[in-house]
Amino acid sequence: MVNSMTGFGRGEASGLGYHFTLEIKAVNHRFLEVVVRLPRNYGLFEERIRKMVQEKLQRGRIEVYLNVVETEEKKRLVKVDKDLALSYDKTLKELAIALQAPYETDIYRLAGLPEVLTVEESEEDFDNLWQVCAEALAIGLDKFGLMRQAEGQKLTEDVLHRLALLAEGMEQISERTDKVVTDYRDRLQERIQTLLGETMVDEMRLANEVAYFADRASITEELVRFASHLNQSRSAMESGEPVGRKLDFLIQEMNREINTIGSKANDVIISQIVVTAKSELEKIREQIQNIE
Repeated sequence: MVNSMTGFGRGEASGLGYHFTLEIKAVNHRFLEVVVRLPRNYGLFEERIRKMVQEKLQRGRIEVYLNVVETEEKKRLVKVDKDLALSYDKTLKELAIALQAPYETDIYRLAGLPEVLTVEESEEDFDNLWQVCAEALAIGLDKFGLMRQAEGQKLTEDVLHRLALLAEGMEQISERTDKVVTDYRDRLQERIQTLLGETMVDEMRLANEVAYFADRASITEELVRFASHLNQSRSAMESGEPVGRKLDFLIQEMNREINTIGSKANDVIISQIVVTAKSELEKIREQIQNIE
């Protein structure tokens, strides 16, 4: 099954007091590029996310967005710096004496002074949290894969249809090849006869000229190579493997062969078929830019 490079997938999972949401988006790219965007505290997950994506995908620019929401109150601890509080109290007393002002220790006022009381967050268990994140990512990748497969199926049908049209065109050219030589011989003989009048045509020279033309205009090799490229393209589309780069190369080769056929054939009908074939090749080339 051929996969499209474009797609979207969303996965969600909850656990350990958190809800993880991962969104995966992809657009065309010649190679595989994975961009991960996540909250600052979850930087440890970046390489793990990238590795999971790389195990599933071959081409495309993949953007992964992670959002994390707390679903439960986390345990928090209040810590008192007693030495700092005593130091504040002692200093305030000394200041009061120096200013000849009354002073009475106020524990509540001391508690409000900087860094006397601090709130400590409980340490996160990132290894276990990663299991929740990985679950959400796996769900998102599955949905992403299904969308890519659906789009890939449409691309496959369109490309195979156009390859079939190309095969028909090459068959028409092949059938026309012998007629091209015959037509050339008739035109040449008619032209010579017009010039010579009643004088007999030298059949040997005429045959040599026709043979030379037939050799120069022969497109048999090009047709054979084109047919080979067509077969390889069909096989690639049906292989179920990433084939975007291979198809891109084959389309370039077919385009080269069809240009040679058009320049060598020296025939109006073949030229018309060549123009149509080049149009179909361009449409296929545009389509395979979306294929992984």
